[in-house]
Amino acid sequence: MRSRLPGTACLLRTIGLCILLSNTAAYFGLTGREPLVLLPGPFSNEAPSGKAHLKQCEQMSLTRRQKRMCRREPGLAETLRESVRLGQLECRYQFRNERWNCTLDGRGSLLKRAFKETAFLLAVSSAALTHALAKACSSGRMERCTCDDSPGIQHREAWQWGVCGDNLKYSTKFLKKFLGQKRVSKDLRAQVDAHNINVGIRAVKSGLKTTCKCHGVSGSCAVRTCWKQLSPFHDTGRLLKYRYDNAVRVLSVTNAATGETELAGPRRHGQSPRNTDLVYLEDSPSFCRPSRYSPGTGGRSCTKDTSCQSLCCGRGYNTAMRLTSLSCHCQVRWCCHVECQTCVREEEVYTCKNA
Repeated sequence: MRSRLPGTACLLRTIGLCILLSNTAAYFGLTGREPLVLLPGPFSNEAPSGKAHLKQCEQMSLTRRQKRMCRREPGLAETLRESVRLGQLECRYQFRNERWNCTLDGRGSLLKRAFKETAFLLAVSSAALTHALAKACSSGRMERCTCDDSPGIQHREAWQWGVCGDNLKYSTKFLKKFLGQKRVSKDLRAQVDAHNINVGIRAVKSGLKTTCKCHGVSGSCAVRTCWKQLSPFHDTGRLLKYRYDNAVRVLSVTNAATGETELAGPRRHGQSPRNTDLVYLEDSPSFCRPSRYSPGTGGRSCTKDTSCQSLCCGRGYNTAMRLTSLSCHCQVRWCCHVECQTCVREEEVYTCKNA
């Protein structure tokens, strides 16, 4: 079943796809079709100067409306790149010990299905873009937004004291406009995708906290400045992984009062999923052996006492010896550096068998 949700296709192209700025357009990302080779670098300190961002916007896989928005905002192209980097790194970290380790090989086939893994990719992508936009605003990389507009905080004073709050309100509003999200269609897959996209946005919002700084003689709180600050994106990734582990399989039901279709959980519970639950439509494959969805777990490194049994899917594992170098016998020398020797240690390495 193909999704007809306005904006979902844009999310798959925009958040999940990013460009290697070279002579040949090479797209990659959470939902790209090409093998993941490189990650984009982190933000530069300033937005691209001159017309550099115009070339970046044209090279990205955007709709005409999105390209117009990108051209008007010099910092947006870099923000999109940063969101891809955040999403990729966090997805790989959270699934590093799972059978599906967020490999992007076969992701084209994966995204055609409504698995739990698809739900996570959508959620972490929308969360990464929401987070990156808010950070870009507060750091001055976006020209059309600035610090958060919390009551009692003047932008000039905030910049002076270095307490420019992350502008989550603007980033959420901009994200919905950029994706062109409208009223969700009756298509079940479209509703599921829209739900999971919003779960990612809510995960970022849940990490917004108020931070305060005191100003006064000898550090007294005669004057206190407060601002909004997002939690590290790793916290958001950990929350989304928890949502993944407790994802709800749903089906479509008709609301007798309104006549509209809604998502419903298992029949034995008879209730709709919460707006913080990741939802899916079909059970995932095992990911044990190579398939259209993943390369399988053969050759994957594992930990003998914790992950080998599950990760290797009962096929067993190979054991090999490896020499590793590490710093040892470190001493502090006056003044002021540390001197270390290099020691070589032999350790066992375990990898899953292919058959």
